[in-house]
Amino acid sequence: MTTPSSPKKTTSMPIIAATTAALPAVMLSSLAIAQPATAVPAVQGQKIPASLAAAMQAQASAVSANVIPASAVAAAIPAAVQPMAPGAPATYTIVRGDTISAIAVRYGLDTNTVLQLNGLSANTIIYPGQQIKLSGSAPAPSAPAPAPSPAPGSSSSGASYTVVPGDTLSGIAARHGVALSDVFNWNGLNGRSIIYPGQKIQVGPGTNAPAPAAPAPAALVPASAPKAPAPAALANTGSYTIKSGDTLGGIASRLGVSLSSLLSANNLSMSTIIYPGQKLAIPGAPAPSAPAPAPVSTPLVPSTFLGYTYPAAVVSSANANKALLNASPVPSTAQMKGIVADTARRMGVDPSLAMAFAFQESGFNQRAVSPANAIGTMQVIPSSGEWASQLVGRKLNLLDPYDNVTAGIAIIRALVNTSKDVNTAIAGYYQGQYSVAKHGMYDDTKAYVASILALKKNFS
Repeated sequence: MTTPSSPKKTTSMPIIAATTAALPAVMLSSLAIAQPATAVPAVQGQKIPASLAAAMQAQASAVSANVIPASAVAAAIPAAVQPMAPGAPATYTIVRGDTISAIAVRYGLDTNTVLQLNGLSANTIIYPGQQIKLSGSAPAPSAPAPAPSPAPGSSSSGASYTVVPGDTLSGIAARHGVALSDVFNWNGLNGRSIIYPGQKIQVGPGTNAPAPAAPAPAALVPASAPKAPAPAALANTGSYTIKSGDTLGGIASRLGVSLSSLLSANNLSMSTIIYPGQKLAIPGAPAPSAPAPAPVSTPLVPSTFLGYTYPAAVVSSANANKALLNASPVPSTAQMKGIVADTARRMGVDPSLAMAFAFQESGFNQRAVSPANAIGTMQVIPSSGEWASQLVGRKLNLLDPYDNVTAGIAIIRALVNTSKDVNTAIAGYYQGQYSVAKHGMYDDTKAYVASILALKKNFS
């Protein structure tokens, strides 16, 4: 129902409505803030502008009178009020969850500078309790530190260096001002060789390489020979006991035998891991008419699983990762349980669900590697590791126990958030989310889901 309006209302309301509708919203809000007390009296006591243009000009003038000039606004936060970055200590002790890049950011340092200060590389694994330097200067290649004397009984006359935690062959070479290829040649190593703390590395030219006309190895010389180049024990036993830091190439070179004959005599291959205390048979020079048979060795990771044979390149990568993990210190089962539970809580995932996955996949074993190259406690394949890195916003190293757990839990969290229910999310971890959506759960997937749910109850 409508009623006629009075003449006063009919003449004033259209003018006010037209004026406010034509002005930008930000202009009206500025006026409302600048003159809250005089807004009402102005309408009643002031003369109404004769035109819309006059009204807009009057209001624009009022706005400009309350605008702070751009020249008076600081372009940056004054140094006096900027937050102060914490001062970097001389050294820092690694704690659980640390990464070199995060430590550098925390103290306003450059990541590469911290790596160089400590002789580390981007893929070096760090551990809680390890101490790193945050200040000082990186060793200059042109002024190598004096190397310690060769170990007693060593046949090398060149300088040697004792490996410490965090060392790399390239870092050692740079520190002593020598070429990396020379370090390889002097020590019988290559780009995939694993070095250990306490291992002696030759960093100068020595005489351990056999001359072309070298005499027969000491193992074949009578014990009475006064100048046998090999250790005296070899004259009687024809064997050698491996010490910490030894490599097969270094042993062969030191004892004057070919690496191939040493491998053949002990049924080894270039990828075989050797251990301190292990005994090696030291052969004589192989007879031309009786070549040694090809070495036979059992791979660390088989090529088949549940009746499926994986591509050679995948299995080769899996064996390389297994060898690295076997040679590296890893947390115990109890420690891995704590890492999984703590990481799950921090990332907002049910710890009992995360622990169920870790137990099902590896039994909390960081050294586990499958023929599909699924790595570590959470059994994450490299392509899934790349996805997990994108999910958390940083590069994850699946060989690192903390990064491995972070990758697995990041994937679990993503699956739970994008699946219709928990069962489907669990199936996606095993079968793949796309495959589950397209084909449904396979029979073995259903068994996997049932196992995870049962384990989750046990860890609750």
